[in-house]
Amino acid sequence: MPELDALVRAAVTAATDGEAVEAYAQETRQTETSALRGEVEGLTSSESRGVGVRLIRDRRLGYAWVADPSIDEVRAAVARARENAALAEPDEFNGLPGAADAAPLDGLVGTDELGTDGKVRLALELERQVVSADPRVTKVDLAQVGDAFSRVAIASTEGVAAAYERTDAWCVAVALAVEGDETQTGYSFKIARGLTDLDTAEIAAEAVSRSVQMLGAIKPPTARVPVILDRFAAADFLGVLAGALNAEAVLKGRSLFASMVGERVGSDLVTLVDDGRVREGPGSCPFDDEGVPSGRTELFTGGTLNGFLHDAYTARRAGGDARSTGNAKRGYRSAPGVGASNFYLEAGTASFDELLARAEGGVLIRDVSGVHSGANPISGEFSVGATGLRIEGGALGQPLREMTVASTLPEMLGAVTGVGSDLRFFSSVGSPSILIGEMTVAGV
Repeated sequence: MPELDALVRAAVTAATDGEAVEAYAQETRQTETSALRGEVEGLTSSESRGVGVRLIRDRRLGYAWVADPSIDEVRAAVARARENAALAEPDEFNGLPGAADAAPLDGLVGTDELGTDGKVRLALELERQVVSADPRVTKVDLAQVGDAFSRVAIASTEGVAAAYERTDAWCVAVALAVEGDETQTGYSFKIARGLTDLDTAEIAAEAVSRSVQMLGAIKPPTARVPVILDRFAAADFLGVLAGALNAEAVLKGRSLFASMVGERVGSDLVTLVDDGRVREGPGSCPFDDEGVPSGRTELFTGGTLNGFLHDAYTARRAGGDARSTGNAKRGYRSAPGVGASNFYLEAGTASFDELLARAEGGVLIRDVSGVHSGANPISGEFSVGATGLRIEGGALGQPLREMTVASTLPEMLGAVTGVGSDLRFFSSVGSPSILIGEMTVAGV
């Protein structure tokens, strides 16, 4: 089986005069193990390997891909991409980025010390820890551990030639708390480079706590109060912001921030960052999926909008001093587009208890529903369902359900009065706890 480096080189050498060719190769191996009622519920393993070829001639772009290929099959994919380019409309902004040295990024590969049997034991232990922590939690909806190894290689006629490896691991628990006729769900999810870096007891305890604390929840009266978004809820809102700060959305007129560069949009506590070199971030890599070096991009600094996330195409189309921010994302089956690497709100200095003390009479929002469907990326308006707990005497009190939180993204950013020190990543988005000075929480 040819190495990925050999496959992408074969594609580049198949280019003819006047053609720009880029080959992107990716292989992944992934396992997931889940437990239920003291037994293994599922054990899956999957592998994927392939090469995608992007070819540009006379500003016309063609794309083709092939799974688990030989050298000859990669060359055939170049020929198909050439045929596809001949049928495409020319676009003056089509082109490949030039070569640039990407500094190595250590710590992306963890150790796999568990093996299949160890992963099964870990999933079973996670479920046992969930159902033994509190008598009101006797079963789980999900107890799962998983890990993946991936390797990427990329080469182009512009001189790009690079590769890296990365491991990822995750653990998720969903606990069911029952009291009388009432059932409440609580979950926890954590990521790391390897499964041995994850503490299943901590994950189980968080899932159990989030479920039992919601027992007896009531629908609150409508009020305008201080609101703390915990890290789970805050990350959901940041996911909407990441989409609105994507240059593809901006260029298509689908972002409320399109004309706001240089303006003060949020409070001075709002520094929003995308950084592909944060080692604890799951999206970390030395270069993006076009071979452009990854780095730190401050989208908001002290509440002021600086710009947007770009790949090479959107940077050329935007013109001026726009450049790729190293945010091209793809799989081998598709051409690249703009995506977040590790997108997060920079942590503050306040502890969670300090935020609680400052939010007296307010609400801690733990879960939100319908954020992506309930938020308008053009107007910035949103209305979402939420659950959480009342804040009384600097502590968490009565659980609350069937609330609606409505505002606009700029209003919410401008109302940030506290940012926690507890940054945590969830997929490509991470957030600390956030204190909003005042929001309308609608109930009865």
